[in-house]
Amino acid sequence: MSLAGIGAVLGSAAQISPVGGLGGAANLTATQSSSPDGFGGALTQAISSLQQTQDTASTQAAALATGQTTDESTVVADVEGAQLAMELASQIMSKSVASVQQIFQTQV
Repeated sequence: MSLAGIGAVLGSAAQISPVGGLGGAANLTATQSSSPDGFGGALTQAISSLQQTQDTASTQAAALATGQTTDESTVVADVEGAQLAMELASQIMSKSVASVQQIFQTQV
């Protein structure tokens, strides 16, 4: 298809009327879907929290290895907490990918 043909298709697509009967979903705008308190904000906060947990565990492990701390139980708890957080994030990612793949394979 030539560029002129693509331009004609895009021009006619602008004339398509919106789909009705979707309730409140038909009235969504870009500003509503990209609010910082939405899914993206929650995901960003969760990743930030995971990174902070990993950094804390790394710092505690380095402090134990260099002899700056002698409280092994705190270090073990921090490292295990970081490991569990990473496993949880990995499982959530795997389930999310599987869900998206299932949605893409759904016959319409």
